[in-house]
Amino acid sequence: MTDAILVINTGSSSVKFACFAVNEATGKPRLIHRGVIGNIGAQAYFGVSHQNSQPTADMALRHPVDASGHEQALAILFNWLNIQAGNLRFVAAGHRVVHGADWFCGPALIDAAILDKLEELAPLAPTHQPYNLAGIRAMNVVRPGLPQVACFDTAFHQSQPAIARLFALPRELTDAGIKRYGFHGLSYEHVAQVLPEYLGSRADGRVVVAHLGNGASMCAMRQRKSQASTMGLTVLDGLPMGTRCGALDPGVILYLLEQRGMNAAGLADLLYHRSGLLGVSGVSGDVQELLRSRDTNAVLAIELFVDRIGRELGSLAAALGGLDALIFTGGIGENAADIRAGICHHANWLGVNFDAAANNRGGPEISTPGSAVAVWVVPANEELVIANHTLSLIPGTIPLTI
Repeated sequence: MTDAILVINTGSSSVKFACFAVNEATGKPRLIHRGVIGNIGAQAYFGVSHQNSQPTADMALRHPVDASGHEQALAILFNWLNIQAGNLRFVAAGHRVVHGADWFCGPALIDAAILDKLEELAPLAPTHQPYNLAGIRAMNVVRPGLPQVACFDTAFHQSQPAIARLFALPRELTDAGIKRYGFHGLSYEHVAQVLPEYLGSRADGRVVVAHLGNGASMCAMRQRKSQASTMGLTVLDGLPMGTRCGALDPGVILYLLEQRGMNAAGLADLLYHRSGLLGVSGVSGDVQELLRSRDTNAVLAIELFVDRIGRELGSLAAALGGLDALIFTGGIGENAADIRAGICHHANWLGVNFDAAANNRGGPEISTPGSAVAVWVVPANEELVIANHTLSLIPGTIPLTI
């Protein structure tokens, strides 16, 4: 039997998964399967992007399943995995958990007390945290006794200096935990681990990483540690995203409460689900769809997205005292050449000399050899980071290495 780790990212109506086998001789991971069970509770489907370590074209292995909840989805997943690779011995499950606040500075082996603490943080990430925890609870039912590890999107940013985490609010509010935490830390941690492969000795320099997807943020790194981030207390802050507003004048909230009669639930729906690229365009929150559209508001939404990224890049470069490298990652960062091009043109003043042909090929390097700022496209791999953290906390297993 081969030890294996199951990595889970649970959403409101989906379970994304990745299965890693552990090489006993080297301790290195090997991705066996990756996919998603989507539309849980409706017309659920099972989609596979990697099977038997090989990628499948456009999730071609996709078929309907009967999954009315997360427990049923996980049961279907384990049945499928047993058929595909019955020689695997699952030693643990690792979960992406969005918010750990200052309570969790690294991965945590989950027990009832920790689950209760994580529940307290749900109001800070209402579109993510409750569903992350639902996946953990579902795993307790489907595979009771299987060790589970929580890996946090906030933990990577614990290295930030105290000044970078402060809001200009009364001290008692700061002491109560209202401060900047930052997110997408699992993605940034992976980039930090592989940066020497791309940048060599420049990896420890002044680097800004743009994690661009339906949720988007940017992180300033020095010595491959987080120094500042565009996101704050919640995942609403910073860049405009697919359906989230990004940075917003607090006075807008007061106006909507006092003059438009909105309540907290209405505001949450507006800011999390009806704003961002969707709100500006009125067409879609999907960047690829907006890039294809000729609608003037779709064009405006893309221009706003690129403009805000360019402005935040300048802010983060100021926090670092300059810029040595810019890294793109995430679904948009890796696949939207037009977005990368727009951002690089904005960053010409910082010393970015852009190679359009390399960018259209997808990189990985999209700056010219003489560019003062190196620009690269680095594939995201949060699942590998989660697998690594999970094995490090499970006795009797070999820790994964990058």
